[in-house]
Amino acid sequence: MNQKAYQVSFPAKLVVVTVAFLTAIFFANPNPSFAAASKKKSSSGARISAVEYTDVHIKDLQSSLKITLDQEELWNNLTAVMRENAKEMDALSKDRAEKSKGMNAVEHLKFHSLITEAHLNQQKRLLPPFEALYTSLSAEQQKIADTVFKTGKYGKRRIK
Repeated sequence: MNQKAYQVSFPAKLVVVTVAFLTAIFFANPNPSFAAASKKKSSSGARISAVEYTDVHIKDLQSSLKITLDQEELWNNLTAVMRENAKEMDALSKDRAEKSKGMNAVEHLKFHSLITEAHLNQQKRLLPPFEALYTSLSAEQQKIADTVFKTGKYGKRRIK
């Protein structure tokens, strides 16, 4: 009986952990403008968009994982969803910037709820293409992906 419960709960835990890692990497910044995520400070003080932020992470992840030609289609499916999610976040950020001065506390809370729901929907859209890519990765690539999602490090340190 315990073994059957473990067999059911392990895949469910794996999905929860994967979603948590995706959240940590792509949506950890609670500020939808992604301004704090930029490592290089712009001399003009301009905020980095979610699309720009995502493009940097896509390049870093692709470089770290060493995506093969056979994996390219799955990779492109994943990055398309990532970019669409980023565009949606930019639109929400723009909407917030336009409306925030006139919002009261309740409206701010409702807007934050809207952003939270958008993040959840984005994770739901992101999981299937990520899972498809992940299963196509070699054991070494999976180990790199696991490290990236646990630590946020894109191959800057040697992975053992």
